[in-house]
Amino acid sequence: MTAMDADCPSKPAGGTEEFSLSPDGGTLVFAAKEAWSTNSDLFMVPLGTATKPVRITNNPAMDTQPRFSPDGRTLAYLARSRPGHEADRYRMRLRDMASGTERALALRADDGPRSDRSPDFIAWSQDGKTLYSTADHLGQHALFAMDVATGKSQIIMKAGNTFALQPRTDGSILFAWNSLNQPTELYLLGIRNENSRRVTKWNDERVGKIRFGKTGAFSFRGAYGDTVYGRIVYPVDFDPARKYPVAFIIHGGPETSDLHEFHYRWNPQIYAGAGYAVMQIDFHGSTGYGQVFTDAIRGDWGGAPYEDLMTGLDFALKEYTCLDEKRMAALGPSYGGYMINWIGGHTDRFRCLVSHAGLFDRTMAHYEMDTLWFAEWEFGDPKRHNPLDYVKNWRTPALIIHGRKDYRVSYTQSLALFSALQRQDIPAEFLIFPDEGHWILKPRNVLQWHDTVLAWLHPWLGSP
Repeated sequence: MTAMDADCPSKPAGGTEEFSLSPDGGTLVFAAKEAWSTNSDLFMVPLGTATKPVRITNNPAMDTQPRFSPDGRTLAYLARSRPGHEADRYRMRLRDMASGTERALALRADDGPRSDRSPDFIAWSQDGKTLYSTADHLGQHALFAMDVATGKSQIIMKAGNTFALQPRTDGSILFAWNSLNQPTELYLLGIRNENSRRVTKWNDERVGKIRFGKTGAFSFRGAYGDTVYGRIVYPVDFDPARKYPVAFIIHGGPETSDLHEFHYRWNPQIYAGAGYAVMQIDFHGSTGYGQVFTDAIRGDWGGAPYEDLMTGLDFALKEYTCLDEKRMAALGPSYGGYMINWIGGHTDRFRCLVSHAGLFDRTMAHYEMDTLWFAEWEFGDPKRHNPLDYVKNWRTPALIIHGRKDYRVSYTQSLALFSALQRQDIPAEFLIFPDEGHWILKPRNVLQWHDTVLAWLHPWLGSP
């Protein structure tokens, strides 16, 4: 019997986003997750009594982020509809606390065929008339406002990465924001949604000493004739008369996006600062382009996404004459690492590769993961699109990186790849972090990670 079958639910999953206290302080609603699946339900319990929690949702997929309205009469929350799918679209649901009746609200960027968006955070306005949310949108993480009465939504902050929003009593919104060339600061968006005003300047002194590469965006026709989006980050001190080596970074997930955000693990500015031109492409499977586009990767990991990446790279090489197609490296983590392993057996157009925590043998990985439901949803036949089957074609030098405590993709996947390349006399190096998991998170380890990757790129791509 699972925890969700018992009278009392499991411990609440996640953090403060997974529970909400009614304005009068008398009722708590929280989310509790079922083991071995993506399912979580909402439970309600009156405080100050011995009453057991009562389940108030029975959706077999994920229900999360309960939020009481300011008057306590309505509970908003996010809900998916397909069990086992961790990247299914979230819809907002509004529950009348008196009657228990609900209605669903769908977030949209506009009226186009691929304009549906999946909110990842919701917050009520202080007057209860608006629901604010954030969602991936065309390579950005945008801020949306939805009219509760009509369900109509609009983007009120499009560029960069907006998160941790907090509506205020005067109608303004306090939020955190960053971008590829701006670390996180706090901003205030006014009552009439005029231009935002910056509140903090924590990072200005250090940022003032850094030279960033300029960014640009492009689109092209990818798999199935769909429009696919990409980004270029120019090298620092860019000279249009020069040719630059290319760092082609492939994102993980796979259902994520190359967002215009600041972070210290896969920030393309690291490579721009080292003199490389950076290319990124949001292939089929990426988020922020509609659920149909995201779902297209299911059972097709080495198909449409690979086509998008190669077609997009060809497009960029013609569009940006500064890119040196004879000096290119491909790098990627997680799904991006899988794609590097797939690329290694399918093309020799890159001078070197960097594979971080990537699947090498999908058949074995299917049973090694800490989230078996992920493999069951994503893979279909695990023998299809299996990098192991093509390793005999591999000719490109590779740096392989993994965390020993990775339970999402076992480090033995990378160990097997390293052994296979060594056996074929292909230049390869293996960096393993004994104290890290699927993500390299400790700052000193991150520094070693970047130093090792840049030291690996230099001899193969030459001086930028």
